[in-house]
Amino acid sequence: MDSGEIYLGELNPRVTGASSMTNHAAFAHADAPLFLFHLLEFSGAEFEFDVDDLNMRWSDPDYIDSWCQLIIKYTADNVDIVTDAPSSGIWRMNADDTIEYSRFDYHRRAVTNDQEAFFLRITGPGDYRYEGADLGILILRNRSMDNEFVLNERAKSWIKGIVSHYRAKPLQVAEAIPEAGAFKIL
Repeated sequence: MDSGEIYLGELNPRVTGASSMTNHAAFAHADAPLFLFHLLEFSGAEFEFDVDDLNMRWSDPDYIDSWCQLIIKYTADNVDIVTDAPSSGIWRMNADDTIEYSRFDYHRRAVTNDQEAFFLRITGPGDYRYEGADLGILILRNRSMDNEFVLNERAKSWIKGIVSHYRAKPLQVAEAIPEAGAFKIL
């Protein structure tokens, strides 16, 4: 504090009301990332920009794309241990709504069409699976809800498909040890 220098100790890029998808949206790739404006605002730095010009660039049809993100949770009321789990990467939906692993990639931009999705696994082999546990994040092109904010059939098929690739074994039940030489203290 004596020198007046500032050191960054932690950076959490999740700004309230935004997500990493917002920062990676096509309009953000066309310009400065949205997160940069939040950093400038919260740092108190002096800056100016033409809001109308920025909005015009961001609303350019060439920079508009549609994505959705689904956090897939375990919903059964039990606890078990995962033995097999779907890998992170690009998955493909077949005509019969089954899904299969296509290829590894670490970025959602590798999704090339509506039949593909990027899955980021959170719960893997050896992890406990319990009600409410995050299994993974699924990122798809286009919408996953209808206008009433209800999951559409496509989203339900993706969730069912990802969940079907999880396998687990029940927890071992502790066995009671027979008492040997039990006695009573008075």
